Amino acid sequence: MKQSATWLAALVLALVVHTLTLAFVVLGGWTIVVNARFAVAWALGALLIAIGWMLRPRLGRLPADAEVLDPSSARQVYGMAERVADRIGVKRPQKVAVRDLVLGTTYARTGPLRVPVLVIGLPSWLALSPRQRVALLARAYAELPSGGELIVDGALSTLGAWREALIGAAPLRAREAAHTQMASLGVLDSRSTGYEAVSFLGRIVGRVLGGPVLLTEYCLKRLTRSDDARRQERRQARALRVLTAEELAEIDGLLASGRYVAPMQAAALRGESVASIRQTALLAPDRVRATAPGSALAGPELPGLELPGSVLSSSELLGSAESDRIDDELLRHYTRAIPGFGLVI
Repeated sequence: MKQSATWLAALVLALVVHTLTLAFVVLGGWTIVVNARFAVAWALGALLIAIGWMLRPRLGRLPADAEVLDPSSARQVYGMAERVADRIGVKRPQKVAVRDLVLGTTYARTGPLRVPVLVIGLPSWLALSPRQRVALLARAYAELPSGGELIVDGALSTLGAWREALIGAAPLRAREAAHTQMASLGVLDSRSTGYEAVSFLGRIVGRVLGGPVLLTEYCLKRLTRSDDARRQERRQARALRVLTAEELAEIDGLLASGRYVAPMQAAALRGESVASIRQTALLAPDRVRATAPGSALAGPELPGLELPGSVLSSSELLGSAESDRIDDELLRHYTRAIPGFGLVI
């Protein structure tokens, strides 16, 4: 009950922030409509609308370096993404994109139409076994925030923009350096000019007006952090529809350590082929990978041994043959990305 009340308080506070943002747009439009004959009203209204637009919640978009795959040439990739999405219980991605130099995989709804998009990091994807690829997608789908979480996160981004505008502003360093250099040469009077005076006054006003913004941001962050446990439990429960707890811990540890990256970078520098680099990653001296079920170094399964349901479902979602066909579809993208693997940190 305490967690529910805390989350409700955070949601209400976030809605207040969004209402104030919308108020700028409404007030700007009202100012223009009521006083349409005056140029000052147009300028003031446009300023208010611009402030509201600048503080609007961001709807998310594809990263600039992401390349959307054509469904007709990546049927296996889209098919696997849809199967895992159905099992997790989220909307199927309408777009699947790849990034050459990013390890993580994300799933989000972007744009005004909230288009579901799956973005796969090629270095990690190339290094994972079929079962780990399923775990990677399940983990990304499970991280999808709820509608309430999007509202709260959007409010935090708006408050951050307010804080930066009111408190984070500082005099231009380039201008200060030029002013100091010219004063030292005797070209310019070293006494303070109107620019410095107005800049100092603006910072004082910003700190006074920024007090309520800082307080609101602090309260919202505290309320959100107090509900982190519930959010984490919800995401874990969603991921466990496909994975076991051990598989989820394995993929989390593997992505956090990044131990598979260095062998791949060394293989790329030696000019090895895509297949050879993948084999190098699968055979990396990683104890977690080596002992994981279904990994390249795992021992043969004992006959008659019954596997957990989630393991069977992972194999059904992506088998070795389908995983190889996915690699064939992504071969062109691998070939383009591998020369830049040395830039992956």
